[in-house]
Amino acid sequence: MAVLVTRPSPDNLRTADALRALGFDVMLAPMLRFEPLPLSAKPSGDLGAVIATSANALRAVVPQLSGSPLTSLPLFVVGAQTAAAARDAGFAEVISADGDAERLRELIVDSAVRRVFDPSRSLLYLAGSDISRDLASELSERGFHVVTETVYRMAPVKALPREVCDGFAADEIEAVLHYSRRSAAAFVAAARAEGVEISALSVPQCCISDSVAQVLREAEAVRVTVAEHPDEQKLLEGLTRALRS
Repeated sequence: MAVLVTRPSPDNLRTADALRALGFDVMLAPMLRFEPLPLSAKPSGDLGAVIATSANALRAVVPQLSGSPLTSLPLFVVGAQTAAAARDAGFAEVISADGDAERLRELIVDSAVRRVFDPSRSLLYLAGSDISRDLASELSERGFHVVTETVYRMAPVKALPREVCDGFAADEIEAVLHYSRRSAAAFVAAARAEGVEISALSVPQCCISDSVAQVLREAEAVRVTVAEHPDEQKLLEGLTRALRS
């Protein structure tokens, strides 16, 4: 019996390693495909700091950062994974909100007061084409000028791998892990298209947040569980509990 991981590559590989360390067999079906986009223009000299709320944003711009003045600016990120990607990308000053997306805005505001960066200069927000909250507007309301640059998109994958379809048909998949609303919706659509919807939605659907879980509930999944906190450790703990019940 295997656990199916639906998150995109390369993050799904880290999840797979964590699952195997817990003794699970793993199958992979990334339901979103990462597509980097070019920076529309070279950054101007009036930037005070950079914001990235996803490690994918850093992955997208890394090939474009050689010799870029962006890496000399303070970079604000949500959590440890994005911070690690930022340092790998060459940013020297990385300021993390420790995984708290709500805290990120206040961290930026407080850093401006403490003159970590010049608040009269613009903030460059490296974002995906689909974002869960309008951080730029929130900061604009606090008096900042934010330039949002869309540097990547996550395209839905329309089909499940054949081995995954066979696994559902043979009752060889015991649970599915979901990390975003869009990937969950893509999973439901692909399961329907492949004719395995009933078996795919009958096993525990373990979701990183209640927002993600709502997608599975609306699809009439039989067993939906939600992580106690929106991080992978709590998600895997919820998986263990779901399989024991």
